[in-house]
Amino acid sequence: MPQTRFYLQCSGALARQAYQLLESAFEDDGFPLAVFAIDEERDLHEVSLYASETPDAVEARMKHVLAGLEGLPAIGRETLPDIDWVAHSLQGLHAVRAGRFLIHGAHEHGCKRAGEIGIEIEAGLAFGTGHHGTTAGCLEMIARLLKAERPRNALDLGTGSAVLAIAIARLARIPVLATDIDPVAVRVASWNVLLNMAGAWVKTVTAPGFHHPVFGHRKPFDLIVANILARPLMKMAPAMAHHLAPGGSLILSGILERQRRAVLAAYGAQRFRHITTYSREGWVTIHLKR
Repeated sequence: MPQTRFYLQCSGALARQAYQLLESAFEDDGFPLAVFAIDEERDLHEVSLYASETPDAVEARMKHVLAGLEGLPAIGRETLPDIDWVAHSLQGLHAVRAGRFLIHGAHEHGCKRAGEIGIEIEAGLAFGTGHHGTTAGCLEMIARLLKAERPRNALDLGTGSAVLAIAIARLARIPVLATDIDPVAVRVASWNVLLNMAGAWVKTVTAPGFHHPVFGHRKPFDLIVANILARPLMKMAPAMAHHLAPGGSLILSGILERQRRAVLAAYGAQRFRHITTYSREGWVTIHLKR
């Protein structure tokens, strides 16, 4: 089915505000969103939202969500052919550095600096290239945590492209269970694991939440990373407590800054204590221990 791309071109600060508002308003719809620089010297950025149905209704909702932002241009619209837009868009992405990690596509080999761990990610129909604030925040938190702790068994819940699972495996060289509710994402994750020579450590499984026998076989985990969304993370707080080893660490992301207190309250009720929070591009990554 052809997709409709809605887009806005404006300054970086305004683009980030628009992106955050749209992300919050459309998070339950599953519409892909993107924000990137078109011209860094002129501080010109573009925000895009992709929808495959009811374009008039989607545009009306966007106008309503963005009505409070002054200086926004009119929303542009174009009809796209039925292609894998994520894979297509990756061709123009640049490598991202986060912590000790360099996340790059096949088109940017040779960028790695001394001491960096290069991870090649081709997202395809899965999400997680390091460009989003949540993924980058998790990578930075993982790099910092693994300097201070030595987990023996890790879980990447909602793995997407498996970039976080690969990062843990490559840096700590420990078993990592990488799960996702989407079988397409798991196929992409499995390919990325092999591409990055992490197959000896990372096991990929299609599993919604914690509802799969593999969790019972692999728990307790010394480290759990979950880059999902705030509401499902809050619902899973009791299950997180059940599957985390005593003294283990939990890294949560996919959380807007305004949602941080609610997430901390949900995990505080399960006797988790807050260690630190990273903020990046309007999103937070939280480190907890129990």
